[in-house]
Amino acid sequence: MGKKRRITKGGIVYHVMNRAIGKARIFNKDLDFVAFENILAEGIERFSMRFCGYCIMSNHWHLLLWPPEDGTLPRFMHWITLTHSHRWHAAHGTTGIGHLYKGRYKSFPIQSNSRYLNVMRYIEANPLRAGMVETAADWQWSSFIHRDNLEIRSAKPFVLNPGPLPIPKSWPEIVNKVVPKEDYAQLTNCIKRGCPYGDKDWIIKTAEELNLQSTLRKQGRPTKFK
Repeated sequence: MGKKRRITKGGIVYHVMNRAIGKARIFNKDLDFVAFENILAEGIERFSMRFCGYCIMSNHWHLLLWPPEDGTLPRFMHWITLTHSHRWHAAHGTTGIGHLYKGRYKSFPIQSNSRYLNVMRYIEANPLRAGMVETAADWQWSSFIHRDNLEIRSAKPFVLNPGPLPIPKSWPEIVNKVVPKEDYAQLTNCIKRGCPYGDKDWIIKTAEELNLQSTLRKQGRPTKFK
């Protein structure tokens, strides 16, 4: 029996990420980052995507998306990854050599409460956790600097959507603190398994609506008793 088809509904915020095959570095110079941001801008306009947050790292990226309609998310992501793959290979003279990404993007739905802010913090603190910068404001390729620096924001090819929840005034202090271990563990599990992130009742309800019940089950084979 095949797996149930997963459903992507509009009006729900999603964390989306993808990684280069073999963890290869695909963003080496500023032009690589700028090219991807331009593709994001084209996709945002093409699909009317509400784009709430992002962070582009050297070999992967995180997006925080709030699709307006059912089915918009997979169409947007298919266009983004396919377009980026084609343009990246053309720019680097590697057309026909192989895949750029490890596989299909990973995603999970997020409840529009404090969990939304937890995910935003997780995304924007990525360069800090990687030891690449001393503060989130030192990384040019994320929604943190996009929101925090007027000069950089005016140079970006897209505008961030304010999202379903306002960003607190103390946001710089929040992002620059270490993500609590419990939050980090929950989020990494959601990224790995694609399970909903929110309050218990919301998780159960959303998993049923989106055919994600399997992501809530314990992994591994059942214990055999003699």
